Amino acid sequence: KYIRISPTKINIILAKIRGKTYKEALKILKYLPQKAGSVVWQTLYSAVCNGTNNLNFIKENLVIKEAYVNQGPILKRMRPRAQGRAFAIQKKMSHLTIRVAQK
Repeated sequence: KYIRISPTKINIILAKIRGKTYKEALKILKYLPQKAGSVVWQTLYSAVCNGTNNLNFIKENLVIKEAYVNQGPILKRMRPRAQGRAFAIQKKMSHLTIRVAQK
């Protein structure tokens, strides 16, 4: 929750791993240059660890069932411009959700 990356940027990463197995998704996320890749990797790793510890899932059988991002609050900032004007800047936050299930 409250990830300081735009939801559209995270959604591009999620589209690449949605429906894949856990190991395939880790391989994809490992070599992505985007900053959002590491955030998605952390969330996926956390979801898999929760599944193995709490629900006795086996890592090799896990598939990403659901992966989506919602918009969080927006930080509103002003950017000074010429002749005394000011332009609004919206710094968007995201809420990331990943659900895993067994095959």
